[in-house]
Amino acid sequence: MSHAGDPQPMTSRPSGSLRGEAQVPGDKSVSHRALILGALAVGETRITGLLEGQDILDTAKAMQAFGAQVERQGPGEWSVHGVGTGGFGEPETAIDCGNSGTGVRLIMGAMATTPVSATFTGDASLSRRPMARVTDPLAMFGAEITAREGGRLPVTIRGATDPVPVSYRSPVASAQIKSAILLAGLNAPGETVVTEPEQTRDHTERMLAGFGAQVRTETTPEGHVVRLTGRPELRAQSVAVPRDPSSAAFPVAAALIVPGSEIRVPGVSRNPTRDGLYTTLQEMGADITFENDRIEGGEPVADLLIRHSRLKGVNVPAERASSMIDEFPILSVIAAFAEGKTVMNGVAELRVKESDRIDAMARGLEANGVRVEETPDSMTVHGMQKVPGGGRAATHLDHRIAMSFLVLGLATQAPVSIDDGGPIATSFPDFLPLMQGLGADLG
Repeated sequence: MSHAGDPQPMTSRPSGSLRGEAQVPGDKSVSHRALILGALAVGETRITGLLEGQDILDTAKAMQAFGAQVERQGPGEWSVHGVGTGGFGEPETAIDCGNSGTGVRLIMGAMATTPVSATFTGDASLSRRPMARVTDPLAMFGAEITAREGGRLPVTIRGATDPVPVSYRSPVASAQIKSAILLAGLNAPGETVVTEPEQTRDHTERMLAGFGAQVRTETTPEGHVVRLTGRPELRAQSVAVPRDPSSAAFPVAAALIVPGSEIRVPGVSRNPTRDGLYTTLQEMGADITFENDRIEGGEPVADLLIRHSRLKGVNVPAERASSMIDEFPILSVIAAFAEGKTVMNGVAELRVKESDRIDAMARGLEANGVRVEETPDSMTVHGMQKVPGGGRAATHLDHRIAMSFLVLGLATQAPVSIDDGGPIATSFPDFLPLMQGLGADLG
């Protein structure tokens, strides 16, 4: 599967009970950051468990273009010989980030305080997404930036020759904004400070500290504050990438809604800044057991045991949104099978993801007989014991929308189809064989 080329229509059908073990891919957020920090470190960084989806492969190519040696040693095993902080060279061609908003924004940050020029491009979906939320604070370091209206791709950045440290208050809770600024701050003298309205996923802070940077965090009345001391010598590391909780959400959801199911998902990240979906599912009455809690690669992980459950609707508080922002599409599918209504608050950020995910999920659920209400910052799904199905959903080049509706069709009364499953490869290239191996009827 690829995010480019002709559309690949797919259909999922009501399935028997799902059984087995789901070996989901490595965490996408951690994989991006391991490649980028490995490229900015001195020496050889060895990565195991790297997600080999298209988004991550595009970031690997970008690090090569900036001068790092990036080599695949085996399945999920990669070696990165870094160039050191401020050591990026000028790429010879444009940096194509495909479908990855995380990749393009973090790479922009990583090069914005080095005096080289780079042009960033992406696919049709990425080219519609707003970049000014990142390029505006990067300009404060001294970078020169040109872009289409709204800061949209293609974007050309001339990195700052004499960067200055920045203190930035983010208007929205976004780990991409925070991470881009922190990566830019690596090559700026003094202290770079980011204040966000509430804490977002903290993989960047954890990994920066692991590579030798001085990072301090605190929660204040003004928000969550991260302070980074610039110009560190990052030391190469061995990074074990945990399994992605966002990818795990799809087989987890399928097991919860398909009667008689019981599956196991080993080694999933339990990072508290990413754990909102599982907290919400437990509130809904989901039968999920966390076993063998441990630390891998600086991240807490556990094995998940999931059984089909009778669920009830809940109110998801706005303050939890940042810890589950990528999981709202699949939560809306789960909510369709819950008793009562599920209200998801604080989800405005979903409107500027790979697609307007609120609108995409609402339209697709309605096409399959589910009542949905939406506001600019909320989404309400009215659950029902038997979801009719039989509809076709537009995925808008969005991998999470595609997988969510394929999961929906496993428990509806009639099959559910999607217009294009190609984008699934950006984050979960083995989604189809994995789900089929559990007993799912889709393809």
